[in-house]
Amino acid sequence: MKKREGIPASTGIAIGQVKRVQSHLDEYLCYTIENREDEKLRFLRALDVALEELNALIASMRASSDEGQTQLAAIFDAHREMLQDPLFIDGVKGKIEAEAINAEAAIVNQREELAAIFEAMDNDYMRQRAADIRDICQRLLTHLTEKKLDKPAAEDDSYILVTHDLHPSDTVTLNPAHILGFITEIGGKNSHTAIMARTKGIPAVVGIVQLLDDVSDGDWIILDGESGTVILEPDESTLTHYRQLAEQFAQKKAAQNQVRFAPSRTKDGHQIELAANIGMTEEATTAMAYGADGIGLFRSEFLYMHQATLPSEEEQFIAYRNVVQTMKGRPVIIRTLDIGGDKSVASMDLPHEENPFLGYRAIRICLDRSDLFLTQLRAILRASAFGKIRIMYPMISSLYEVQEAKKWLAIAKDSLRKEGIAFDPSIEQGIMIEIPSAAVIADIIAPEVDFFSIGTNDLIQYTMAADRMNEKVTAYYNPYHPAIVRLIAQVIQAAHQHGKWVGVCGEMASDPHFASLFIGMGIDELSMSPPAILTIRANMQQQTLADLQKFAQQVSALTTSEAIYDSLQAAFH
Repeated sequence: MKKREGIPASTGIAIGQVKRVQSHLDEYLCYTIENREDEKLRFLRALDVALEELNALIASMRASSDEGQTQLAAIFDAHREMLQDPLFIDGVKGKIEAEAINAEAAIVNQREELAAIFEAMDNDYMRQRAADIRDICQRLLTHLTEKKLDKPAAEDDSYILVTHDLHPSDTVTLNPAHILGFITEIGGKNSHTAIMARTKGIPAVVGIVQLLDDVSDGDWIILDGESGTVILEPDESTLTHYRQLAEQFAQKKAAQNQVRFAPSRTKDGHQIELAANIGMTEEATTAMAYGADGIGLFRSEFLYMHQATLPSEEEQFIAYRNVVQTMKGRPVIIRTLDIGGDKSVASMDLPHEENPFLGYRAIRICLDRSDLFLTQLRAILRASAFGKIRIMYPMISSLYEVQEAKKWLAIAKDSLRKEGIAFDPSIEQGIMIEIPSAAVIADIIAPEVDFFSIGTNDLIQYTMAADRMNEKVTAYYNPYHPAIVRLIAQVIQAAHQHGKWVGVCGEMASDPHFASLFIGMGIDELSMSPPAILTIRANMQQQTLADLQKFAQQVSALTTSEAIYDSLQAAFH
């Protein structure tokens, strides 16, 4: 028996026999060509076929009665955009022209250059985009070389697939009736392959190097998608243990599936919105898979990071439209640019600051850089023609900032009207309550907005004067402090007095104890990481609003962090 540790990519436990799968796509010949123009045409013909193939795949997925298939179509929308990107196309053609090499060699060279750029990035999600570059190139090479990824025969019994890498184009064809799970030698938790595995409910572990050297077809293996553990040739006691764990997981999953698309309401019928926080367009697919009622926080910063130029209005519009279309009528809250000197943004040349969290960032940049702000607002408004979008302004500290932001939205609306471009004229505007000054004057700001969303991460940081990234002051970053509970209660009261709704989009919303407390305090929406939605929804169904309101009144009267912590633990143990 041998144990290997990898990266947990999709939860679940699989016990079965190995089926090894290898790719032969890099077994190509690099040779000098005589007619460069003919070779470019050969590449472009393969490109046309690949695009036609993707168009057909996307259309069939969007038309599918399987909700998971329609959600995953957004990933292949991104692949189509990559294939149509002039940077990619011109790069391949340029290599054919400059080096007089065949199309296959030019594609592989361009693939490795682009993949290396992504893999060198600091952000893990962006690093995983290298896999998408390899996927689109695999599709092209398939048409040029007629070599394909080995695939087990359809009539094979169920098995655990082991391969060096699995691209989204391969993952989408996997049949959960035959694939118990899969393990790859490379990859990451944020890859599109991992997202698809989670959506399809296939347990997966990635990043176990040289695993193919350790296994043979038919070997027994255990895959634990929760911990990232893989056990080769397990003994009988280990098999018995993991079979019990697999049964427990199946029972838990069945219980979660019962609430996945159930209404988000308490036992006595009080309904709130359970939404998802996302940071990339494709994560809307995951939100839908977990039954999110909407997107409570779409961080737009990814569009500005890791590229040399600012994103155009069209780039932003496409990203926002893709999310709202994926959510199929559910509301999407797009937070305007929330970035500062703590992040590296090559296109903005932000100055280094001693304390960037208290400096030039978020709405302060937007109001100072009106060209940048107007571009984003126009893109958001254009996307609002395709679904229910709400705009949220971050790091608001005063009434003046709200009024100025609204002025710029009005200017953006006027410009689109003059150009005859459709948008939602009644689009909702809200602000994040994360600076104590905004919480204190919430009653003054409320008439100016449609909603509040409490960003508890920064609200705690600013209220407690404790940098949440500084380990030396971790003890001071305290969500149980009575000041935090009272500020949140004050914001809820101010919003409701003016007929406005209020949500929470920080980490506290994902905590089952705090979520129950917030519902009792009167919160209308909770936005969290998608997997947390099922737990919060299941808990709600076992609770009554009357009981939660009574509990919230008791907690609000407590005067110490310890008392609040003990009360939450005791009530929901």
